[in-house]
Amino acid sequence: MLVDKVKRFLKGQEDNTARLLCELIRYHSLVETEQEIQSFLFDYLSILGGLRPQYAPIDEDIVNDQDYTNVVGHTSYEGRNNVIVQIPGTGGGRSLILNSHSDVVPGPEEIFVPRREGATVYGRGACDAKGQIVTILLALRALQELGVRLKGDLNAQIVIEEEPGGNGSLSLLRQGYTADAAVILEPTTLLVCPANRGALWYKLKIEGKSVHMGKYWDGVNAVFEMMGLINVLRDYETKLRQESLGHPLFSDDPSPVCVNLGTISGGEWPATVAGDCVIEGGVAFLPNKRLAQIAEELRYAVEQGADGWTKDHYSLDFSRLHNDAFETQVDHPAVQALCVAADQVRPPSEPTGLVASTDARLFYHRGNIPTIVFGPGDLAFAHSAQEQIEIPDIIKAAQALTLFIMDWCGVE
Repeated sequence: MLVDKVKRFLKGQEDNTARLLCELIRYHSLVETEQEIQSFLFDYLSILGGLRPQYAPIDEDIVNDQDYTNVVGHTSYEGRNNVIVQIPGTGGGRSLILNSHSDVVPGPEEIFVPRREGATVYGRGACDAKGQIVTILLALRALQELGVRLKGDLNAQIVIEEEPGGNGSLSLLRQGYTADAAVILEPTTLLVCPANRGALWYKLKIEGKSVHMGKYWDGVNAVFEMMGLINVLRDYETKLRQESLGHPLFSDDPSPVCVNLGTISGGEWPATVAGDCVIEGGVAFLPNKRLAQIAEELRYAVEQGADGWTKDHYSLDFSRLHNDAFETQVDHPAVQALCVAADQVRPPSEPTGLVASTDARLFYHRGNIPTIVFGPGDLAFAHSAQEQIEIPDIIKAAQALTLFIMDWCGVE
C-alpha cells in the first residue's frame, strides 16, 4: 500500500533529517538577515526530485497594508525573498498550502551551533521553525521519490518575517496565493490545532512633571501615576478571562488569557521626580474576541481608570505586533482529514487550540482559507536557551503531513 511505503520511506530518513536540520540551524537567520538561508533552501529544492522553486519578492508598499506589522529597524525588502514551490495537480482535487518560516529570534552565538544528542537536536530554530521546514521538505521528497501524482495543486511556502508579525505570509496573500486549505507548520507536539490565541502588543505612557526631589511637591511623579493604571490593566485581565471561559479548544485553568506587563521604564535620575513612565506588554486573547475589539476594550479600560493628571497626560498605542486569534471549525473536512492522518503516527488525540499566535490568522481572516496549525516540537522550548526537537517527531510529522496531502489533494 502507498500509505505503508510513505511511512517506510520517511522512517529511513532520520539521519538525513538530523543533518539537514543542523545545517539550517547554523544560519543566523534573524530578521533582515534571512536571505542566506533562503538561498540555501532554494538551491536544496532545485535538486529535490525536479521541483522548481521560485523566489517571491516582497513589495515595498506592503508597509501601507492594514495588516502589516511594523518592524523595529526595518530598512528595505530588497533581496529578501520568500521561497515557494508550486506543484500543479492533474485536476479534480482540492488545493493546499503548506507554510512555515525561516526567521528566528535572537540568541547567544553558541545557540547557532547545533548539536545532536541521540534523537535530540539542539539549537536556535530547532523547533521554531527550522524543524518545521524540514518536515515540509521531507513530505515533498516523499511525494517525489514515490512518484505520487496529486490531483489538487500543492503550494509549499517558506517565508520570512514571521517572528515580528507575519509580513512574509501577508506578502504572499497580497500576491494572490490561495487554496482550499492551509497548514501552518509550528510546534504543536503533533497535535492538530484548528485555532490559536491572538496577541496584541501595547505601549502605555504617562508624562509627568520632572523637578528636583527637594521640591517634589511642585512635580508629578509619572511612576506613581502609572501604579494606578497597573491596577486597571489587572482588572481588565480579570474581566477578559471571565468573558473567555468555556471555549472548547482552550482550557480554563490555567487560563490562556492574560494582560502581560513586559517592560517598564521611567525617570532619568534618582534625585529627580520621574518625568515619564512607559509600560510595554501584550494581551493574549481567544477567538471569542477580535483584535479590534481587544484594542477598543483596553483603551476604554484605561480611559475610565485614569483620573486627575493621568487622564490628560497618558498615551496608548498598538503600533507593533497585532496578531488576531482564529478558529476553523473542528468539523471542517480538512481538520478531520489531518486528525485521521496524525492518528496513524501517534496516539489518537482530539483537536485543540494553540496558546500562541501564528501566521495562521492571516490565511484564515485575510485569505478566507480554512487553516490548521500542526507540527513537531514543543512550544515550551521555542525561543529558549534550550531550544530542541526530537528527530523521530519530525519523521512522524512528515508522515502525517504526507498522508494528509494525499488524502486532501487526492492521488492520480
